[in-house]
Amino acid sequence: MDQQPILAVSGLSVVFRTENQEITATDLVSFQLNSSETLAIVGESGSGKSVTALSILRLIPCPPGFIRSGSVIFQDGIKGKTDLFTVSEKVMQSIRGVKISMIFQEPMTSLNPVYTCGEQVTEVLHHHFGMTRKHAKERVIELFDEVKLPRPKQLFTSYPHQLSGGQKQRVMIAMAISCNPRLLIADEPTTALDVTVQKSILELLYRLQTIRKMSILFITHDLGLVSGFADRVIVMYKGRVVEEGSVSEIFNHPKHSYTKGLIACRPPLNIRLKRLLTVEDFMKFPIPEQIIVSQETRIQQLKKIYQHSPILQVHGLCKCFYSSSTFQRSRNKFFKALDNIHFSVYPGETLGIVGESGSGKTTLARSVLELIPPSEGTITYLNTEITTLTHQKLKKLRKDLQIIFQDPYSSLNPRITVGYAIMEPMIVHGLHKNMGSRKENTLRLLTQVGLDPDSFDRYPHEFSGGQRQRICIARALAVEPRLIICDEPVSALDISVQAQVLNLLNDLKYTYGLTYIFISHDLSVVKFMADRLIIMKNGKIEEMGDADTIFSHPQTEYTKTLLQALPEKRTIEQL
Repeated sequence: MDQQPILAVSGLSVVFRTENQEITATDLVSFQLNSSETLAIVGESGSGKSVTALSILRLIPCPPGFIRSGSVIFQDGIKGKTDLFTVSEKVMQSIRGVKISMIFQEPMTSLNPVYTCGEQVTEVLHHHFGMTRKHAKERVIELFDEVKLPRPKQLFTSYPHQLSGGQKQRVMIAMAISCNPRLLIADEPTTALDVTVQKSILELLYRLQTIRKMSILFITHDLGLVSGFADRVIVMYKGRVVEEGSVSEIFNHPKHSYTKGLIACRPPLNIRLKRLLTVEDFMKFPIPEQIIVSQETRIQQLKKIYQHSPILQVHGLCKCFYSSSTFQRSRNKFFKALDNIHFSVYPGETLGIVGESGSGKTTLARSVLELIPPSEGTITYLNTEITTLTHQKLKKLRKDLQIIFQDPYSSLNPRITVGYAIMEPMIVHGLHKNMGSRKENTLRLLTQVGLDPDSFDRYPHEFSGGQRQRICIARALAVEPRLIICDEPVSALDISVQAQVLNLLNDLKYTYGLTYIFISHDLSVVKFMADRLIIMKNGKIEEMGDADTIFSHPQTEYTKTLLQALPEKRTIEQL
């Protein structure tokens, strides 16, 4: 590898000003990126990763942000060294997208919904190279083929909403490499994607880097993703670089407590822990001891669970979505999202449901709760057939069956306080004597989920993602349910915040005697939470059984593929 630095960041300090204070986002950050090298920047939300990346391209919004100090030297193959902080905006426009390109974090919002995917990439080629529409279209189709998009000509005329998350990210990668940049900045390019899609995106970036001789600055909150992909790793904490080294050094011999915490936060695959350690645990002394659940203890726990009758039974569940018009349905034009689903859930059990996007996990959750009516099948809760209930009787039953949704940002009404959001279900179901009693219970719930009582009068925008998910958990508990469906409750959270929320869910399970259906695309998370496991593919159950048994002895090729795509598996094999 050519060790000549293509990028040298020195003493970078970025500050954001509010009405009352100055917040330092990055504090004297320095590092170098060599030619044809992949450097990973790892850290939680708020550690300064994305601010560092945006600063390189001078994309920090000013106000409220401004670059207080530092320099960014870019080694241009033709013009030599350029300090990106001293050149004019016109020069920066000629560098952005051409010499240095960026893949932004969220493909769902990075693409314009009113333009086709092909038009959006064509615009880049027309702007920077003045290509004609015909030549630009030909080049974009070549790029779509290069990033392994299926049916490139058809997807050229497709709109973003017609593509899956992984396909949208490939369009973003095609756009980023369209001008053959020397440096590619990838800001959380695989967040919220399935493990198999994550693996394919990383393999694609690696292949493109090898062919095009690019340097890559890879930003992520998950240390597991960088194994086998990055050459070196920088760990950031509260705006500072706390550790730097090769992937092998960071994983095998981490020096900083924060790095050790990030590694330990991820649920292990080879053992079952009673509780996950968090970053905060590693910042203390002494570090709490990890308690391993023995096989004998687990067998006894499962015996107690399965000696009871099921709390929920699902038989022959099917759900079809029709593609014809509302007024004239055609039975020949439908998509079968769920196909003959059978399973039972026992009191006190956590049943894990795993599958890629489009496998039917969320449709199953919503069908069980009658949020969308199933096309066929029966759902029985404590000898009550849910699918035949009237609206009034179903409303009463919702007190026992609750759901925690995937996105903590859109799950809360921004116009009402957190306290009222938690009290509202109590009001709807007529729980407790009066508003004073409801407020008292709300304050108790806030404390139980790890939030201050002062949170009662605050609004959702004043909380982080992890705190919002805690509020959603408190709201679900407000009506004293017996079964809670957790639909991807930690997929939008940092790895360390994930550990906190998973520990909280387990604590509440034993405190309130709850039963969970835990849905996720992340097998390692489900392994930590679940007693039994269902693997779903294309609306069908691919495999079902004891969680530990499925992990140690998967029966189907699809399950084996999912397990091999896990970052932890790649770490073990490649380090």
